[in-house]
Amino acid sequence: MRSKSFLKRSALFTLSLSMAWTSLLSTASSQERIASTAVTFGPYEYEAKPADPAFDKFNPRKAPQHDGTLYLKVGDRLAICGDSITEQKKYSRLIETYLAACAPQLEISVRQYGWSGEKTDGFLRRMDRDCLTFDPTIATLCYGMNDARYRPYDATNGQWFEDHLTAIVQKFQQAGTRVILGSPGPAGKLATWVKSRAGTLDEHNIHLCALRDIGIQVSKQHNVRFADLFWPMYQASVLADRKYSTADDKYDVAGEDGIHPGWAGQVMMAYGFLHAMGLDGQIGNFHIDLTNNQATASEGHAVDEFSGNALTITSSRYPFCGEGPVDRDDSIRSGLTLVPFDAELNRFTLQVDGLEAAKARITWGENSRVYGQAELAAGVNLAADFEQNPFCQAFRQVDEAVAAKQAYETTQVKKIFHGKQGKENFPHAVQETEAARLPLVEAVQQAMQPVTHRIVIEAIES
Repeated sequence: MRSKSFLKRSALFTLSLSMAWTSLLSTASSQERIASTAVTFGPYEYEAKPADPAFDKFNPRKAPQHDGTLYLKVGDRLAICGDSITEQKKYSRLIETYLAACAPQLEISVRQYGWSGEKTDGFLRRMDRDCLTFDPTIATLCYGMNDARYRPYDATNGQWFEDHLTAIVQKFQQAGTRVILGSPGPAGKLATWVKSRAGTLDEHNIHLCALRDIGIQVSKQHNVRFADLFWPMYQASVLADRKYSTADDKYDVAGEDGIHPGWAGQVMMAYGFLHAMGLDGQIGNFHIDLTNNQATASEGHAVDEFSGNALTITSSRYPFCGEGPVDRDDSIRSGLTLVPFDAELNRFTLQVDGLEAAKARITWGENSRVYGQAELAAGVNLAADFEQNPFCQAFRQVDEAVAAKQAYETTQVKKIFHGKQGKENFPHAVQETEAARLPLVEAVQQAMQPVTHRIVIEAIES
């Protein structure tokens, strides 16, 4: 039986996702509103889709929802596998930084294995040496963009993709590795550099959607979790474009070249995988009782002092800090508006009881915000409301350390393991590169230092 806490999180997720899309649809006509229920034909249930001509050609299969349990285990070794979109080291970096800064208690170690231009057959050939050498306990897969071959869908290619994707999942499972199978994302433009491309952009996306549906089938057959990237990103590519694009600056969820997403699209990808991991997203919870002059904090945070209206806390867990403008596709902050990231994965909650005034000004670090009495009694999410906060600098340091480590992992695999040194003596190449990688791993750990921060409450009488 599902726990009350899971049911509460599920309701929060549904509400948050609805609010995210409502925000995007706020400037759309009534004909563009998202349908409220999914559609079932025969044995399949299909995703609800906006009543808009941009979606008429698509009938994506309903993506499976996990049972709410945490898929990660303490001490997991996570392998992030994929093509050039993974080798960009953006969504992989967001995932690792989140796990290091927001969920350090899980002690997850991460490696990224992105390879530009790769299809499932390419990873299948190299996964033994490049990946399984390091005994991953959990892996994410993000393939399909190149497997679709930039042409219209055909059944033969669909079967080819299913066969190779299945072989990867089976090989991981034989090694004792749990899998999160991610779908490909959408294409925003034709890949003009691919000379063998054929068909229209719609036909390319229908092909990618078909590979997504094949991924769903493989995930069900082999009892692994599924991360739906295509359908949320395709919807955002249409609706966010309408909301945020200007005459001088087009908003491209799929990236400037139409294939490799910028930061906003990468946030959506990271969210999809983190959501599939089953993380509860409650990073910090701070309760202030003004009537009894008491304050408490959740695990990972220590109350240093509470006096009058000021609470000082030292935290060893960080909120996720997404900075940048909300209307640019190269902004992490913008990506947070496209999915319920803050509501589901980034709750840093302040709850205040006993406030006699109708409102109060909350100052956190150098910034302030006014809330109503009822809002504070229910709890407000500081991480969502304070883009600039006392954790931003420390969070950047962790992220920079992660970026340096992941950059070396590309060098380790592509240039050394598959270069002269790796071909001549692979065990020695592993030993040498692991010695070089270790200080980069330690730098991530050392960047995670406790942050002391202060929350001040000022009653506003009128």
